[in-house]
Amino acid sequence: MKIFVTGISTEVGKTLISAILVEALEADYWKPVQAGDLDNSDSHKVERLISNSKTKIHPNSYALETPMSPHGAADIDGIKIDLEKIIEPKTNGPLVIEGAGGLLVPLNDTDTILDLIKAEHKVVVVSRHYLGSINHSLLTITTLQEKGLDIGIIFSGNEHPTTESIILKKTNVNYLGRVNEEEKITKEIVKSYAEKFKPALLNW
Repeated sequence: MKIFVTGISTEVGKTLISAILVEALEADYWKPVQAGDLDNSDSHKVERLISNSKTKIHPNSYALETPMSPHGAADIDGIKIDLEKIIEPKTNGPLVIEGAGGLLVPLNDTDTILDLIKAEHKVVVVSRHYLGSINHSLLTITTLQEKGLDIGIIFSGNEHPTTESIILKKTNVNYLGRVNEEEKITKEIVKSYAEKFKPALLNW
């Protein structure tokens, strides 16, 4: 199983949920493009949050210095992101791939994060409630559905029933669960959510 994790925007909880999926499946983890925070990257965060000994954290294809859209960060670094140089690692088991920001975040003048998602990938959309999140969720899911992809959704943050129910009704995507607002994120918290999510993931 290969799961691509994307969000309806930035800072919605993709990395935490990626760690939970990695732990649940004892999967490898790969973030193709990291922009900024290279000393405390998403790969570092996932590695700190998981407990299993099977996961391998694969290196970024591009590790950019500036925390901004990849195309802009690459320009500052004096390089251009080339899709052909973003090569998915070979694994013996499941792989969790974490995107950067939302689906249409540009990598260069022509390609976006969406272009990294392959037909065989299952896609987890991370949706977090804020003013405008219904629109962002529906736009993200509709774009993925137009490509014929297999989509699941995980809600991040405290429950907001009217928002979540309308998103599920309008999209009919696979509801995998929710991650509540936690005071502190620890290995134990991640492991607990991993156990909750595991049956849904294995049945997907």
